[in-house]
Amino acid sequence: MAIPATTPRLTADDLLQMPDDGHRYELDCGELVQLPMSSFNSSRIAVRISSAMYAFVNARGLGYIAGADGAYILKRDPDVVRVPDVSFVRAERMPPEEQWSRFLDLAPDLAVEVISPSDTVRDSLDKVREYLDAGVQLVWVVQPSRRMVTVYYPDRTARLYYDDATLDGGDILPGFTLPVADIFA
Repeated sequence: MAIPATTPRLTADDLLQMPDDGHRYELDCGELVQLPMSSFNSSRIAVRISSAMYAFVNARGLGYIAGADGAYILKRDPDVVRVPDVSFVRAERMPPEEQWSRFLDLAPDLAVEVISPSDTVRDSLDKVREYLDAGVQLVWVVQPSRRMVTVYYPDRTARLYYDDATLDGGDILPGFTLPVADIFA
């Protein structure tokens, strides 16, 4: 009797060793997932958020902001590697700088996902669950088509923010605020 062939699960190290083919990838339980190209609007929104966060964080020496190329290993065996559109890691949690050329083997403190037209609700919610399971303290899911941001917390509660509301950094970025209207301006 023939045994069906299975595709071996990839590790974060395998992903890191892959030649650069111009695409971005994540690992979902060892399965390679090619990320779709971001729309101009999604990219613009991510830059607005990261710029505001960077100005706040840098002025206070609080930590580090990464964009849509900053990858994190959220889980091992099977490996889950995610690349949020924007992320923040507190300075005291960062590994030594010589390790920055690899994926960070930790969960960010705050992860932002900007929903593109090609993203599904299920995929977005799966990522939120993975982030929270890995220890992310705040997850912002930005929905440009609805001009809305959903903030997820470790206790699995969520809060919706619309154009007239202001996001805040909670205990992760105390004092940081960002009007939702500014994200979509």
